[in-house]
Amino acid sequence: MKQLMEALGYTFRDEALLRRALTHPSMGREDNQRLEFLGDAVLQYLMSDMLYAAFPEDREGGLTHLRARLVCEEALSRVGEKLGIGPALRMDRGEEGTGGREKPSVLADAVEAVLAAVYLDGGMDAARGVVVRCWPAPGEIRLPMQDSKGELQEWLQKDGGPAPTYAITGQSGPPHDPMFEATVYYQGEPLARGSGKTKRRAEQAAALRALRALREPRK
Repeated sequence: MKQLMEALGYTFRDEALLRRALTHPSMGREDNQRLEFLGDAVLQYLMSDMLYAAFPEDREGGLTHLRARLVCEEALSRVGEKLGIGPALRMDRGEEGTGGREKPSVLADAVEAVLAAVYLDGGMDAARGVVVRCWPAPGEIRLPMQDSKGELQEWLQKDGGPAPTYAITGQSGPPHDPMFEATVYYQGEPLARGSGKTKRRAEQAAALRALRALREPRK
């Protein structure tokens, strides 16, 4: 945990909080899920506050989109990788054997839990300091997006509309080599479907098809 505290730039007074934040649900009742719940709210508030100050000309829809890019599973898992949270997690052998320390969802949940632990231990200023040190600076998220899901969200929210949603609507193949199908929806209506070897890739494929359809000139 010492290495993680150094990466966070924060030293806990109550290390039991950090230990719990690093405890995967596979370990039993005293896990990090309650901290994850709190950490999500803390992160949403801090990102909203920072973006509000950084982009005074942006409207609500644009700010919501920027925040979504900073608090999504992909962004959180990258923070977790940067901090080295995976090796510090406490989980049972079954979860570890299935690659639990590298799963984006596990890392994302742990990042939120750790942020909540910092907040409980040192207050909102301490949590803000961790976010400033460990997340991209507000200006960096103006860079072009590298994924179809992000591009689709930007396209659909350019006039302040809601974000698209995704659902896994099919699965085929054997358990060791599955193929997933995802559908992307906008305001409850399906836009496109895509498939891939992982749920994330299927969602990216669906988003790419939706983008192509939206960009094609209407006849």
